[in-house]
Amino acid sequence: MKLPVAVQLYSVRDEMEQDFYGTIKKMKELGYDGIEFAGLFGQSPEKIRDFCKETGITPISAHVPYYDMLADPEKVLADYACIGCKYVAVPYLTEECRPGTDGFAATIEGIRKIAEAAEKLGIQLLYHNHDFEFVKIDGEYALDIIYSTIPENLLKTEIDTCWVNVAGVNPAEYILRYSGRSPVVHLKDFVKTGNKVGTLYKLIGIESEDDDKGEDSFSFMPVGHGMQDMPAILDACLKADSKWVIVEQDEPAKGAGRVESVKSSREYLASLGW
Repeated sequence: MKLPVAVQLYSVRDEMEQDFYGTIKKMKELGYDGIEFAGLFGQSPEKIRDFCKETGITPISAHVPYYDMLADPEKVLADYACIGCKYVAVPYLTEECRPGTDGFAATIEGIRKIAEAAEKLGIQLLYHNHDFEFVKIDGEYALDIIYSTIPENLLKTEIDTCWVNVAGVNPAEYILRYSGRSPVVHLKDFVKTGNKVGTLYKLIGIESEDDDKGEDSFSFMPVGHGMQDMPAILDACLKADSKWVIVEQDEPAKGAGRVESVKSSREYLASLGW
């Protein structure tokens, strides 16, 4: 049995800003079963909930900035509970919060606080990784420390398969490592030459000191069109008892548009019977 496929709406954020409801409808037309929000663009949760019901698309989850949730978790998460999101993810940590900084221990406790508030609202908190969580602390990946410190019932994974690969870890093996704790997996493909990731971060609007003008290059690609072993990743999702896979493409490949990119990803997955 295959899993339902959602799309992270950050992938089509320009279209969402211009036509919020029309873009959601378009995702349904492209064959997506669900959506993951990256901002509500000033729309009311009640209207979003009703529109999703009318359109027949599931509002499965949302990425919500860590500091926004930490400041008032009950209020912020209540909007997503109203919409009907089953999951909410911590999407990204700014530098002062990351592993290896003085703020990391406080960050873990902050995530725990958010997770407890989410549980009261019937929402499962997820953690969406990048590559920086794969720094080792006392021989253990920082990402594993997050998951071993916060109980599984409070925090589950949202493994981003692109960033896992960039960190030098096998995405399929990492998903299997968290079997039963990986309800939502991000499918993300790319092509890369060289070892630096500065160009990658620049693509998502973050300047990096590692960025250079050498021969290293990186480009996000539609799912199935890059370097990732997607059949192995999808098989791991099934074996790990995942509930959803979510397509995300931070930036389109050269010469392609955002909607065109997520369309290509959905067509590839459909060709595999997903």
